Amino acid sequence: MKLTTQQPLGPAPLQLASMIDIMLVLLMFFILSYKFAEEERDMKISIPTIQEGAQHNQQRGEILINVRVDGTIIVEGKEITRDQLFERLSSISKIYKNQPVRLYGDAECQYQIIIETIAVCQKAGIWNISFATQRPKPKP
Repeated sequence: MKLTTQQPLGPAPLQLASMIDIMLVLLMFFILSYKFAEEERDMKISIPTIQEGAQHNQQRGEILINVRVDGTIIVEGKEITRDQLFERLSSISKIYKNQPVRLYGDAECQYQIIIETIAVCQKAGIWNISFATQRPKPKP
C-alpha cells in the first residue's frame, strides 16, 4: 500500500528579494560617497601636474583647502575669507596638534596667493601641510 506519492523536485526558486535589498544598499553607499567626495574638491580648480611625486592617500580628518585662480578660498564647499580660515584653523589646531591640511591650489594661481594661504595656516598653528598634484595624462 502506497500512501504518499513522490513528485520530482524541480529547481529551487531564485530568491530575489534579499539580492535586491543588498544592491539598493550598495547603490546608496556609492551615491553618497560620490557626493561627499565631490564636495571636498572644488571642480573649478586645475591642480598642477608633475611627472614624479608620491601617491597621496587622504589622511583621516584632513582639511582640504581649495584656492582658485582669483585667490578665492573654498573649504567644505563654502567660500571663506582668510580671517575666517585663520579662526577655523586656530580653533582646530588647539585641539589637534598635528592637524593635516591638504592645499589644492590652481595651477594658474599666483604664487603670492598660495604663500599667503600657507602663512595663514602657519599663523594658526598648522604645520602639517601638503600640496595636491596630479600626474600628467598619458599621450595617445
